[in-house]
Amino acid sequence: MLDIKLIRDKKEFVKSEIAKKGVNPELIDEIDEIDEKRREKLKEVEKLKAEVNKTSSEIAKLKKEGKDTEDKIKAMKEVSDKIKKLDNEIAVIEEEFNKKILWIPNIPNESVPYGKDESSNVEIKHWGEKPVFNFKPKPHWEIAEHLDILDDKRAAKITGARFTLYKGAGALLERALINFMLDVQTKEHGYTEIIPPILVNRDTMTGTGQLPKLEDDMFKVTDPDYFLIPTSEVPLVNIHKDEILKEKDLPLKYTAYTPCFRKEAGSYGKDMKGIVRLHQFNKVELVKFTTFDSSFDELEKLLNDAEVILQKLKLPYRILLLCTGDMSFASAKTYDIEVWHSGTERYWETSSCSNCTDFQARRARIKYRAKDGKSYFVHTLNGSGLATSRLLPAVLENYQTENTEVIVPDVLRPYMGGIDKIVKK
Repeated sequence: MLDIKLIRDKKEFVKSEIAKKGVNPELIDEIDEIDEKRREKLKEVEKLKAEVNKTSSEIAKLKKEGKDTEDKIKAMKEVSDKIKKLDNEIAVIEEEFNKKILWIPNIPNESVPYGKDESSNVEIKHWGEKPVFNFKPKPHWEIAEHLDILDDKRAAKITGARFTLYKGAGALLERALINFMLDVQTKEHGYTEIIPPILVNRDTMTGTGQLPKLEDDMFKVTDPDYFLIPTSEVPLVNIHKDEILKEKDLPLKYTAYTPCFRKEAGSYGKDMKGIVRLHQFNKVELVKFTTFDSSFDELEKLLNDAEVILQKLKLPYRILLLCTGDMSFASAKTYDIEVWHSGTERYWETSSCSNCTDFQARRARIKYRAKDGKSYFVHTLNGSGLATSRLLPAVLENYQTENTEVIVPDVLRPYMGGIDKIVKK
C-alpha cells in the first residue's frame, strides 16, 4: 500500500509511475478526492470535540457556582449528536478509501526499465554453457514417461488437468531437490527454516498484495474464508504482522518449502505438456525483512542466494531485470532467473527475486524501531529459491543420455541414497 502522504505531496509523480505498470492514473485522482473529503470531515470533528471540551469545562464551573446548566447541556448533546453522525460518515468514507487504495500497485524503482510487457525486459547476466548433445534431446515429459517417474494421466483422474503424480525416482528426485535447496539456504546462507500453514486468511492475503487484485487466480475455501497459498511468501511475510521489530535483529531471513496453488487464470491452452505450469507445484521460498536504507543491497544478495542453487546443479541460466509492465503488483524491482531446458530449447523462469520496499509492510502493519528511537516500516523482499516445477524438468532435459536415462547431478546424489543415474526399471 502506498503512503497517502506521497499521493498528497506528489500526486502527478505517482500517477505517472503507476501508469508504467498499466494502471489507470485517474484512480489517484479518485483517492485524492476521497482523502480530501475525509480530512475535511476529520477537521470538523476535531473542531466539534474542542467545542464539547470547552462546554464541559463551562458546565463544571457553572455547577460549582450553583448556576443553571440546562441550556449548555442541551447544546452539548446536539454537538455530540453531530460528532456521532460525522463519525459514521467518516467510517463510510474510510471504507471507500481503503477499497480504492488497495488497487494501487507499488511504484517501480528508478533503476527499472520502462516497458509494456516482457519484450522490454533486460538481460543482465548469463551463466554456464548449454549442454551439447550428439542426439536430439527430448522434452522432460517424454523422458518422464519413458522412465515412469511422472504420471499426469492418473493425476487427472484424481483431481483434473494440470496436476501430476511423482513416482519412484521422480518423487525421490523432487524430494532431493527440496532438501538440497533448504540445506544450502539454512546452512550456507543463514536463513531460518519455517514450516508455515498453507491455508491463510483474507487479511494475510491482502497483506502481501494478492488481494483484492488477484483473487480470481487463487484457490479458496468458503467456510471459513481461507485461501490456499500461491507461494509461501504469503505466510512468511505475515509472520510479523502487527509487530514492531528491532533494528539490531534485521535483516531477518526465512526460508520455507511448501506446495503452492495457482489457477493460472487465462493461461489455458499454453504449455499444457509437462509440469512447467501446474495448479499445484513445490517451491522453496526466501523472504527477508530489512531496513529501508539497505533493501536494494539485500536484493542483490537474495538474487545471489537463489543463483547459487543453479550453479551447484551446473544448470545454465540467465537473469532478466523486469521492466515496469512485467513486474508484479507489489514489487518495486524484480529479477527473474530463467533456467535453460535443452529438450524444449528455451529458458523457463524458475525464480523471481523482488524488493517490495514498504508496500507489503504498510498493508501488514510491520515496523521496526531504529536506533534513533523512531519507528519505520520494514522493507520486505522475496525470492523463489527455487520452484521445482521448472527445476526438475531442467535436470531431466539437461542431464539426459542418448538412451533416455538421466545422470543425477553430483550435489543431489547424497540426497538420493547415492544413486548416480535414473534408469528405466
